[in-house]
Amino acid sequence: MEAFGLLLHGFAVLLTWKTLVLMMVGLVLGIFVGVLPGLGGPNGVAILLPLTFTMDPTSAIVMLSCIYWGALFGGAITSILFNIPGEAWSVATTFDGYPMAQQGRAAEALTAAFTSSFIGSLVAVLLITFLAPMISSFALKFGPPEFFAVYLLTFCSFVGLGREAKHKTVISMSLGLLLAGIGMDTVSGNLRMTFGSPELLRGINFLVAVIGLFGISEILLTMEERLALRGHAASISLRVVLGVWKDLPKYWATLLRSSFIGCWLGITPGGAIAASFMGYNLAKRFAKDPESFGKGRIEGVFAPETAAHASGTSALLPMLALGIPGSGTAAILLGGLMVWGLNPGPLLFVEHKDFVWGLIASMYLGNVVGLVLVLTTVPIFASILRVPFAAVAPMIVVSCAIGAYAIQNAMFDIWLMLGFGIVGYVFKKIGIPLAPFTLALVLGNRAEDAFRLSMIGSGGDLKVFWSNGLVGSITTLAIVLLFWPVIDGLLTRLGRKQRS
Repeated sequence: MEAFGLLLHGFAVLLTWKTLVLMMVGLVLGIFVGVLPGLGGPNGVAILLPLTFTMDPTSAIVMLSCIYWGALFGGAITSILFNIPGEAWSVATTFDGYPMAQQGRAAEALTAAFTSSFIGSLVAVLLITFLAPMISSFALKFGPPEFFAVYLLTFCSFVGLGREAKHKTVISMSLGLLLAGIGMDTVSGNLRMTFGSPELLRGINFLVAVIGLFGISEILLTMEERLALRGHAASISLRVVLGVWKDLPKYWATLLRSSFIGCWLGITPGGAIAASFMGYNLAKRFAKDPESFGKGRIEGVFAPETAAHASGTSALLPMLALGIPGSGTAAILLGGLMVWGLNPGPLLFVEHKDFVWGLIASMYLGNVVGLVLVLTTVPIFASILRVPFAAVAPMIVVSCAIGAYAIQNAMFDIWLMLGFGIVGYVFKKIGIPLAPFTLALVLGNRAEDAFRLSMIGSGGDLKVFWSNGLVGSITTLAIVLLFWPVIDGLLTRLGRKQRS
């Protein structure tokens, strides 16, 4: 009951002209970066994060979360009209979305994508609303050992459950942890890996690294690929929208199944990419005529978009409740919260109730406003793709440089940003994932501090991580997830032997 009252209070706080304007600005910027090739959700949030430094935390996170929703919506526009996935998780949308556009059904495909995105996000926000009070009930039980166990669980889950090659995930995460240690040791006060450079005394700024890793590297890749954009025109009429909405009940099983898949893979580190493909494949598997998929079937748009948006939204739950980002964008938002002096984790629900419930309320409002906005502005944003990329790229690079410089007013940060841009480009070329690197860079210092405080408190005894049921279960689960590929292989082999 208390949670419901706080949610209503959050709505009351948000229903001001200032917040609604910020919401609209965030959504427009998000759709813009989602439409542009070379950008997208994580990149847009990273590049535009410095714009929020002068805002209060609630206004800032509302704007950033709306940038995220807008980018998710924008990715569908490029996938359907131009056969260019605006995001990696939009790949599955192209399978049936682009054929629909080729058949003159672009408006129908876009309406289906936006509507299913809204449904997936709404289901995930409802999940967050009902699970958040349960999180706060055991918030005060967390000390240094419990926090380190949670960080360990995060790192191990990325290694054990991630879809990328395990050795590449470990390399990416190890480099992130190494760079997180540069600067002053927060426990002893000693300087580490500064190599006599005064600019490195304060360490590697997370925001500078993210702007380079995501923004600059994507620009370099896009320049290399020399994308030629040729797409289909689109305008959505009320008749088409109502027609698609009228048929929604026919696909209730697909929408519900994809929402469940998305929420599950959002809370775990499976991610939106896995969710979109799994949603599409299961829709195809349970269809009466699976051979019609890939030829312009509207269910082939409903399934991946619902799953991807449910995953992207539900990834915010572990980020807020445990400090575990379930996606690259959630990791960037986690860093933003830390910049504003808010520490994501169980205590956030106790110490900053108004902020948390204001954010949850903004998720409801942001998705409703976003759905209306994208349905009415598709032709405008689709026309952006016809601007030569040679004209757009310099503006993006300049905005990245301004954002990096504005963080600490240091020219060194611009060079650092460019350096991380090259690192991100190389990582993407050789297939090393950026999400574990970003995660380790954000959580490295916090994980180290929690571990060392645990060791100081226990006199160096590692048994402290099994000293009670809570920390012991989390630590054990982390180890199980780390070795899950091996365990899963053994269980599969054992099952085959029993059947034979």
